Amino acid sequence: MGRYLIMNDGIQRKDIETLIGLAISEDIGEGDITSRAIFREGDASKGVIVAKQQGIFCGGDIARIVYGIIDPAVSVTQLVRDGEAIAANDKVIAVDGPTVGILSGERITLNFIQRMTAIATRTASVVSMLRGTNIQLLDTRKTLPGFRRLDKYAVKTGGGTNHRMGLYDMVMIKDNHIRAAGSIARAVQLVRERYGTKYTVEVEAEDLGNVSEAVACGADIIMLDNMDTAMMKKAVELIGKRARIEVSGNMDEKRIKEIVGLDVDYISMGSLTHSVAAFDLSMDFD
Repeated sequence: MGRYLIMNDGIQRKDIETLIGLAISEDIGEGDITSRAIFREGDASKGVIVAKQQGIFCGGDIARIVYGIIDPAVSVTQLVRDGEAIAANDKVIAVDGPTVGILSGERITLNFIQRMTAIATRTASVVSMLRGTNIQLLDTRKTLPGFRRLDKYAVKTGGGTNHRMGLYDMVMIKDNHIRAAGSIARAVQLVRERYGTKYTVEVEAEDLGNVSEAVACGADIIMLDNMDTAMMKKAVELIGKRARIEVSGNMDEKRIKEIVGLDVDYISMGSLTHSVAAFDLSMDFD
């Protein structure tokens, strides 16, 4: 198994350790009083994290980091690679070491991995709907605060594509920017005057008038936001390959089926991360 795949994906270890440190502080505090009362210092155990449903595994590095902080004497073996398909009753991680250490890190580890595996699983399911097209599935900034990098890593693990990481790495001109600037053209002009071509410029369009204006002022990407399918078709024809096209707004599997035949480049889907249901995993002792 490759070590620390998450960090190899450009995520800084210190960022993950800070997040895990917060989780440890809120869950363990001064110590696991139940486990300390029942088990002695020399007691050791073996356990496995087991999947209870079918999906795409993600987050094996997290278990190693959690236990590396809580109790380095706990040995963690990842049995399934990130991105690998799993089925009910599959063992994904094995732990071996001090019983108190294993139990102290159990819930923290599961909380992280259940979220990440759920995101990867949902993403993979939607990506499968786009096979045979040139459409990429994008995530959004609608992530759990503090979990941005892990949420987006999980999307990549499921076969999706990361949109901008934050407000600092891509220009997106949205409705409130347009209202404040006075027009799409003025907003794009101000951005170009400030940054030139340093950043990709995306413009949110709510109607065909917005689309025409965004094309005319040279937007790199035009987001068709909350349009019905008929308007999307007209917008695609209007753009005519002069910009890349993203469709967005309450996207789900039903909606994607309606628009998958359109000649667009991206579908962005906030629900990949903002309303994910935890994947069913549990830790069982041998």
